[in-house]
Amino acid sequence: MKNQKPSYLNFDSDTYSWKPDINYRKHPEKYKVGKGEQGVLICEPYKSEIGKYWRFKDAEIAEESSAKIFELFKEYLNQNDFVGADMARKYLQMGFTRARRYFNYKSGRKYDPENNYKPLQRGTGDPEKEKSAAIFFHKWKEAEADAQYAQMKKEWKENFG
Repeated sequence: MKNQKPSYLNFDSDTYSWKPDINYRKHPEKYKVGKGEQGVLICEPYKSEIGKYWRFKDAEIAEESSAKIFELFKEYLNQNDFVGADMARKYLQMGFTRARRYFNYKSGRKYDPENNYKPLQRGTGDPEKEKSAAIFFHKWKEAEADAQYAQMKKEWKENFG
């Protein structure tokens, strides 16, 4: 792992593309696809609609959670709601990344704030989270492979970024 401090230490909300005071269903044109999971914990009303189902404590819970979020993903596509579909895809991706983090690190933290944010030792986490991560990974990749989603994403990025 690189010996660098976490990016959230220098986070500048003024320059961040996603804002908590925007209703992205009413103003979808303000939504940016971004990189990875960016905006997932900010963009309303999708954060509230999808986030309540996002769980990865164990494989059974991850299976139920990822299935529900994927169901929402398909519903958003059926409604021609790209922003909702992209947000659901981001929650599936985040299910994978967060479960992997808890597999790699017992506390879920990668850096030690008490020691100048030095990276913590990997391999101390919960093996059950590896199963959860795999479940979310497969649903995330299934969402990304959806032809309708891929076309909508391409068009969105061309039109709005």
